Amino acid sequence: MAIYIDSALIGELEAARSLGWVKGVTTNPLLLAQAGGEPRKVLASLARLELGPLFYQLVSPTVDGMYQEMELAAEIVGPALVLKVPPTQNGFQFVSRCADYPCCVTAVYSAAQALVASETGARFVAVYVNRATRLTGNGLQLVMDVANILNHSDTAIIAASIKSSEEACESLSAGANHLTLPYEVLTSLIKNPFSDQTLAEFQANGVGIT
Repeated sequence: MAIYIDSALIGELEAARSLGWVKGVTTNPLLLAQAGGEPRKVLASLARLELGPLFYQLVSPTVDGMYQEMELAAEIVGPALVLKVPPTQNGFQFVSRCADYPCCVTAVYSAAQALVASETGARFVAVYVNRATRLTGNGLQLVMDVANILNHSDTAIIAASIKSSEEACESLSAGANHLTLPYEVLTSLIKNPFSDQTLAEFQANGVGIT
């Protein structure tokens, strides 16, 4: 299992790196836009942090355009690059032919799409859990359906669109292999009021060797 940060903000990535247990970075076109600045410069800044695999989402609609965009991204990111690819006919065709970098079929909303992604050799599928709940009523059921289809497959599930620590853990219980989380959800994994209460009692009444 790996936990990634879903962000393109340098400050958040630096803070995530200091945590010591975040294994990579996922981005998408909206996150790059929110970061401001020229996209190539933003991507280069993210790559320089060397936080692990860096997921970049292709926006070109054609297969030839996707290859050209891949080459540009590879020049910027290097061997850490993972390509996020939309679940379209051209997207699946690109994934089936791409031998240079691992691919993640993103915005998967059905087990059928996950099946095709697996057949193309995709390394990952990204399931948008919270958004699927809002659109279809049950994002966790979608994760379970995808996990059943991908059982014994080499394609792993990344649970994305996660809005709480509870939803993150439920996604893993439902069959996701990895998580990508916004920074505020990352840090919420650490916190629990009962832990705070217990530690306060230790601090008030216990002793140590300091």
